[in-house]
Amino acid sequence: MTDNANTNNVVDEYQKTKNKEELKGHLISFAMMIVATLIAFGIVASGVMGKIYAIPVLVLLAVVQVAFQFYYFMHLKEKGNSMTALLIYGGIWAAALTVTGLGAITWW
Repeated sequence: MTDNANTNNVVDEYQKTKNKEELKGHLISFAMMIVATLIAFGIVASGVMGKIYAIPVLVLLAVVQVAFQFYYFMHLKEKGNSMTALLIYGGIWAAALTVTGLGAITWW
């Protein structure tokens, strides 16, 4: 019984450590997304940048936030989600190609 109890304690400690690290990653990611949102809000509210500069910066901040969402909150960094990650990244690639193709057709 003591070997089984010791094994359970080791597994419990490992799970607690893993959960603590995951929570830390979630909180850091959430804080970074809040900061990115505040930066975007500040850019728009202050009017410091012209439209020509503000729009690409806002799009970049949005892409960074989407990456954080996928990586941390949709758990794409975990080992068992490789097929899900492949499908999501494939969809992003298809969307980027579609937007690029439509943009090229429109402005050419």
